Amino acid sequence: MSERFSRRARRTRNEPANAMTSILGISAYYHDSAAALVVDGRIVAAAQEERFTRKKHDPEFPTNAVAYCLKTAGITAEQLDYVGFYDKPLLKFDRLLETYVAYAPAGFSSFLGAMPIWLRKKLHLPRVLRKELGGAYKRRFVFPEHHESHAASAFFPSPFEEAAIMTLDGVGEWATTTFGYGKGNQITLTHELRFPHSIGLLYSAFTYYCGFRVNSGEYKLMGLAPYGEPKYVDKILDNLIDMKPDGSFRMDMSYFDYCAGLTMTSEKFDALFFGPPRKAEGKLEQHHMDLAASIQKVTEDIMLRASRFVHAQTGSKNLCLAGGVALNCVGNGRVLREGPFENIWIQPAAGDAGGALGAALLIWHQLLDNPRTLQVPDAQSGSLLGPNYGDAESKAFFDSVGAVYKLYDDNDALCKDVAELLATENVVGWMNGRMEFGPRALGSRSIIGDARSTQMQSTMNLKIKFRESFRPFAPSILRERVHDYFEMRPNEDSPYMLLVAPVLESRRTEVPPGTEALEGIEKLKVPRSEVPAITHVDYSARVQTVDDSRHGNYYRVIKAFEERTGCPVIINTSFNVRGEPIVMSPEHAYRCFMATNIDVLVVDNFVLLKTEQPGAKEIDNTAYLANFALD
Repeated sequence: MSERFSRRARRTRNEPANAMTSILGISAYYHDSAAALVVDGRIVAAAQEERFTRKKHDPEFPTNAVAYCLKTAGITAEQLDYVGFYDKPLLKFDRLLETYVAYAPAGFSSFLGAMPIWLRKKLHLPRVLRKELGGAYKRRFVFPEHHESHAASAFFPSPFEEAAIMTLDGVGEWATTTFGYGKGNQITLTHELRFPHSIGLLYSAFTYYCGFRVNSGEYKLMGLAPYGEPKYVDKILDNLIDMKPDGSFRMDMSYFDYCAGLTMTSEKFDALFFGPPRKAEGKLEQHHMDLAASIQKVTEDIMLRASRFVHAQTGSKNLCLAGGVALNCVGNGRVLREGPFENIWIQPAAGDAGGALGAALLIWHQLLDNPRTLQVPDAQSGSLLGPNYGDAESKAFFDSVGAVYKLYDDNDALCKDVAELLATENVVGWMNGRMEFGPRALGSRSIIGDARSTQMQSTMNLKIKFRESFRPFAPSILRERVHDYFEMRPNEDSPYMLLVAPVLESRRTEVPPGTEALEGIEKLKVPRSEVPAITHVDYSARVQTVDDSRHGNYYRVIKAFEERTGCPVIINTSFNVRGEPIVMSPEHAYRCFMATNIDVLVVDNFVLLKTEQPGAKEIDNTAYLANFALD
């Protein structure tokens, strides 16, 4: 047993289930609130509140997401059998108080800022939740622990009868990392690492120091890492953390200020790494890239060591992952390729939003002891669990704004025409079917383009997404062709864009003479493969596989693109601009289309060309980019 991970006692719950059971899961009041509805064990609907309110990472009660879930199931709040909240507020309050006392008098201002909302709202959640549900819900509320919700969200929708479970994030109540095992309809968490020692908060500290926003900029740090060298790994291991062979570690908290202060890092951290944190709009220097590469390497090593430990404890060939750190797709890829597990399934909404789904599934299986029926490829339905819109609704909106469109009644013709537009280097805003649940666009609310283009990465970053030029784009590839382009097994499933894999050597191109010594962002100037727009500077890509059973028209468009060009790969990035949530409705899609330099908008069966729209013009975003904070 690890000397660092303490034992957890298992709690069993057994209660009779109704013949027809509707369970609502909720996450709220911290980051990225969401709602999910499970009816008789089937995931009916799930959505994040930010998509409705247009407030990125909206933490408030998910009023609109709850209403959507209930409407999809055709029920009212009064008809719900259970409502689950994704963590235990009293236990979290205990951690906050204990931490403030331990660090007193430091952090007094932070304490004064945090207490009012706790005393007014979070300590009285049953009352608050009942009020938010309009007073109609009269039954009980269930409060699993935070990492129980994560674990349930990872294991229960997975295709595994049994699996090891690993959850990694910033912090829940006390736990920051947990390990355990799932079998049938039960999960057991056996080991945990406790606050303040947290891989998620360690990574967030470097996110903050490098000038990105905590809880939303971590993926930017991951994307920045390949531009640097991991030259500070030893400095991190010698000063910041004491890492053990099992992946557990202890942090020297004198370098950090997040326990009771208002920033992530302390002056001691700043002195260790050459001065104060980078300002949000400040220049990215090479040492920021090297820091990103270094903390990414440390994070991957922790994930690998931890995965080997939990494999040794469980003996399972399968692993389920959740928690915010499970969105680190580079680390996930290394765990799959270099770790001891044959199969890995990662919850696509791995962060707090997914906790809503986990709470609902935990009640159905663990609390009510209902059997679990395995589904292949999984029970998440491609994570396409959000709202969709009919042709009548889309037509009414387009007509109201005078949009010019073509309405197709032939899917094959639609997909063939969109493929032709992609092949001629048009950027396409693509909205089709139900919206994705989780932070990734998976082919329902995506901006897509030709991955063969040498200019497309910079064009889409600067002219469409209004974001930093260094940010890589992900490929969508026909699943049956994934092993022809990436170091992955034939037909390997990666529908949720949560695995990074190297581009095959045979698909790489020779680096031109004289460019080998380029550093930092200058590396972007060198095409590195047959699909340069999705090949990162380290020859990696964040792969999404696309199949006909889950992705419908999105699969058909890529198939038509392959028939037209011989290439089964296109660019897939989220349908939004920096600082805004992914679009949800035809109105959101049209507004984004008209406010950027997207060439074509496809909304289900409607195709709109920018050149035909009244008032359309080239968007000059120079001033916008100059003043936009790197959030």
